[in-house]
Amino acid sequence: MSSIVPERVPASQSATSARGEDPCHKLIVALDVSSASAAQKIVAAVGGSASTYKVGMQLYTAEGPGVVRDLVVSGRRVFLDLKYHDIPNTVGSAVREAAQLGVSMLTVHASGGGKMLRAAVEAASSRPELIVLAVTVLTSMSQDDLGKIGIPGAVQDTVLRFAKLALDEGCQGIVASAHEAKALRSQYGQDFAIVTPGVRPSGSGHADQARVVTPAEAIAAGASHIVVGRPITEAADPGAEARGILAEMSAAVDLRS
Repeated sequence: MSSIVPERVPASQSATSARGEDPCHKLIVALDVSSASAAQKIVAAVGGSASTYKVGMQLYTAEGPGVVRDLVVSGRRVFLDLKYHDIPNTVGSAVREAAQLGVSMLTVHASGGGKMLRAAVEAASSRPELIVLAVTVLTSMSQDDLGKIGIPGAVQDTVLRFAKLALDEGCQGIVASAHEAKALRSQYGQDFAIVTPGVRPSGSGHADQARVVTPAEAIAAGASHIVVGRPITEAADPGAEARGILAEMSAAVDLRS
């Protein structure tokens, strides 16, 4: 398979920080497409407006680890969002393979329990810059949905409980809706990443997401990164859409500072 991107990103552009204030370092573009060629077009169109790309179940299943290697070689950062959830030994083995691919961030389900989370963190230690993120409650789930699978109480209480478990076991960050980000920062401080999916630009539809916020709302609430997929990848001009989202994020950074 040919390289997923047309050229390398300059080192100064690809270096990012979880707490950096440059909005383009906070935007993760979700490559939720079914082929490397489709992903290549999106990456090229977005250009310098983002340096981190999410490879999730759809693209990884279709193309395998080669698509991750191509992004890493090009200087992009990869957020591998496969949401590992299995016995500790299996998850640890998978995380070691992901670390060897050179990914910068990956996800595990906090509901897998402390032993599984610890196994993931230990396996990731071979690549110190790799951030292990624990998924708390999917942004497609409401309080009613949680009740139907036997988890009582408010969504926020569940998110806080899972977040504490994950941070106690060494995870460097969590995945949660911006609706819970403010409470997370209040409870646990600033020294961890909050990656927020379910983000839609002002005026966009919610699709299958239940707890949705705008880019500005997510950053203002305390998110360190936001994940945006379809509003960018399905846009007539993905680059222009990404720049519009960056403008919304910049306004939130200005207000917060």
